[in-house]
Amino acid sequence: MRIAPALAVLLLAAACTGQPLPADKRDYAGDWRGDGMTLSIASNGSVSYKRTRGGESTSINAPIQRFEGASFFVGVGPLTTRFEVTRPPHQDGSVWKMTVDGVELTRAAVGAGDDRSA
Repeated sequence: MRIAPALAVLLLAAACTGQPLPADKRDYAGDWRGDGMTLSIASNGSVSYKRTRGGESTSINAPIQRFEGASFFVGVGPLTTRFEVTRPPHQDGSVWKMTVDGVELTRAAVGAGDDRSA
């Protein structure tokens, strides 16, 4: 029967896109950069993350599963990673900043590749 494989593909695709960001978390959307870290959060809840420390590199491409306060969990099923947000997105003059896992990140200007409009 071919329905089961097709259903599995659809479920996997749905899991990878995540849920849209809640209204009170829309400022998280965008392309964020900091010392050794890049974090892209789409308005549909998908995350692309890369961090380099001491010659080691870690990357994640998965949906946001949930928020706990300012912090959020990214992953699929039981495999999750917590992103500890100590300073949520905020404007510092004309620049948007956020501190994640101890790294101060700056968001690229709207229209420079982030996905805040969707």
